[in-house]
Amino acid sequence: MVEAEIKGLPPYSIEAEQSVIGSMILDREAISSALETLSGDDFYQPDLKTIFQAAVELYNSNKPVDLVTLQTKLKDEGVLDQIGGVNHLSNLAMSVPTSAHVKNYAQIVKEKSVLRRLIKTNQEIIADSYDGTKKLEEVLGTAEERIFNIVQDRRTEEFSSIKDLVVPTLNKIESIHKNQGKVTGIPTGFIDLDYKTAGLQPSDLVLVAARPSMGKTAFALNVAQHAAIKENASTAIFSLEMSKQQLVNRLLCSEAMVDAQKVRTGDLEDDDWAKIATGASILSTAPIYIDDTPGITISEMKAKCRKLKLEKGLDLILIDYLQLMSGNGKTESRQQEISEISRSLKALAREMEAPVVALSQLSRACESRADHRPMLSDLRESGAIEQDADVVMFLYRDEYYNPETEAKNQGELIIAKQRNGPTGTVHLVWMGQFTKFASMENNNY
Repeated sequence: MVEAEIKGLPPYSIEAEQSVIGSMILDREAISSALETLSGDDFYQPDLKTIFQAAVELYNSNKPVDLVTLQTKLKDEGVLDQIGGVNHLSNLAMSVPTSAHVKNYAQIVKEKSVLRRLIKTNQEIIADSYDGTKKLEEVLGTAEERIFNIVQDRRTEEFSSIKDLVVPTLNKIESIHKNQGKVTGIPTGFIDLDYKTAGLQPSDLVLVAARPSMGKTAFALNVAQHAAIKENASTAIFSLEMSKQQLVNRLLCSEAMVDAQKVRTGDLEDDDWAKIATGASILSTAPIYIDDTPGITISEMKAKCRKLKLEKGLDLILIDYLQLMSGNGKTESRQQEISEISRSLKALAREMEAPVVALSQLSRACESRADHRPMLSDLRESGAIEQDADVVMFLYRDEYYNPETEAKNQGELIIAKQRNGPTGTVHLVWMGQFTKFASMENNNY
């Protein structure tokens, strides 16, 4: 019984498909209504798909769409006989008494199309499940991604009237005014940075780029600590370079203010143990979730974020670091793959309605200049990262290049791009022994 049903014809409605085409021939306005819901791929019948695409091409060219123009176009393309000839076109036009219900017809066609996509997707999932070369997590991640894409494709954004948008916008402005001076996004814990950015904003892609050994990971973990511990923000950390244990060691040293080298060598004193115990107690209650899957793909990351948001909530996503991620498919170059990843991370930020902070490794280009401070041009070889990011920040420590500098134990966070705010430089204190940055104005250490 089940096998017979599976081997039957896929879901489709010939009557609904014909009614859509007939409505489009009768009424030009019906074409715009149909296009709100349908594309050519939603039609099951090949002849009706061909007619639909021809009608849309005429419509997009501002040409009339009727029996004569359709017949001429299909004949010029050499497909008139394949779709059933002039009589078929005439029958389609006469089969619909009115075009008033075209939206209903289109909805039926769309629903059947989605069901067919689900069937095809399930067949692909079954094939992947039988494929012994794929890991379980990969199969599950791909399956979730395919189903989610179908769900997303069904969602269409409608135009919003400015009238409907003004009031909530005014309410937002009023709320910000009442809380003047307070951060509107997720606070980072760095006073000047929060002042310039108003915190990490929902749906923003924030890029923190630097050369190796500048303290990118330390900075990101400092942000995660403050967000999770002080703001109770549910924070996901994807660590592609370091293990979970290594990250926790860093977090613990930073929170407890214990020398990281002492922890590595075990050369700890009694007061160090007391600090570690206090730090561990604080960290253990923080909503921080760490994933250290090496070479994680964007599809796997999305799947894990969706699950975490559903189960625990998700307010902030940190990625260390972008270049170690893998794309979803084959690309012609690594540059194209990085571009695909950065676009996907921006889409992830919008979907999760949470800021995504992605760390990025810079090439040696900045080291060939007298002033080694990074610039936006240093990102050009990394694909479309600069264009996709809402905020681009560079981390720089002059002491690394110039040991005799007056700026010892200091760091610069250069805001090179901010889509909705000012650029500038935030000066930080660098406490390397604790793998910790601190605000210059709030340095009590």
